[in-house]
Amino acid sequence: MTRILIIEDDMIIAANISLQLTNLGYEVTGIVSRGEEAIMQTKENPPDILLLDINLKGSLNGIETAKAIQKFRDIPIIYLTANSDEITFAKAKETHPRAFITKPFNKLSLQRSIALVVEQLKETTVIPEPQKDLEVLKDRVFVRHNGKMTKLLLGEILFIEADRNYCTIVSERGSYMLSSTLKTMEEQLPTSNFIRVHRSFMVNISKLDVVGDHHLEINRKVIPLSKSHKEFLMNRIHTI
Repeated sequence: MTRILIIEDDMIIAANISLQLTNLGYEVTGIVSRGEEAIMQTKENPPDILLLDINLKGSLNGIETAKAIQKFRDIPIIYLTANSDEITFAKAKETHPRAFITKPFNKLSLQRSIALVVEQLKETTVIPEPQKDLEVLKDRVFVRHNGKMTKLLLGEILFIEADRNYCTIVSERGSYMLSSTLKTMEEQLPTSNFIRVHRSFMVNISKLDVVGDHHLEINRKVIPLSKSHKEFLMNRIHTI
């Protein structure tokens, strides 16, 4: 839902605008009558759009308020104005508003102006691509650790343990937690080295120290071996 802050010193006009916006499905984050209040409100609860009267009373007019807000946050501005003189218009243009609504205005002009700005916001919103936690190459992987991708040779990986939607790669050098399911890991890692042995574990078969009836051991770590995976594991061990 698009969030709009109304900055208008005529409380009757402001209340009327608020009612219209609410009926149109927008969220009004507040109604303020002074530029200083608008600046504080924008810092504490930033809206998506500023509906701003150019001729605010007080120490800051609407244009000065917009410039002050733009120093710390880029929020689209729709000006409300009863002035049509060129000097005011030229000064307002310096703040790069998305639209002007001339007073007195009707419901349709308000609705259309805001709808156009909302569409512009949708077009300019960039959805960032999710960062990969794991990049698999022929003999190594790169895992995201402390904000950067760290190289890890496949031969260094001991086992992988899953906990719901997270996996921990345990290697000879340390552990690395990834936001990935064990199924995804199974699909990406080479089956020549890595085998699923339990719903929560996958092992590097070259690192096995002990193979028991119901468990495995790697570097003194006891790993459960489920019945459904045991036969496949034993077949693979015999072919190594």
